[in-house]
Amino acid sequence: MPQMAPISWLSLFIIFSIAFMIFNVMNYYSFIPQMPKSSLVSKTHSMNSLNWKW
Repeated sequence: MPQMAPISWLSLFIIFSIAFMIFNVMNYYSFIPQMPKSSLVSKTHSMNSLNWKW
């Protein structure tokens, strides 16, 4: 029946949109960034060495 086609388009759009959002949310929260230890140590070292000589 062609009269029922917009309802199925709407339901397909909603289903695919929800699946797309769930996929993006799962990818966003499953990624754990690894911070290198050397850059953290060098950053604190450079911050400690910034003392003004008046």
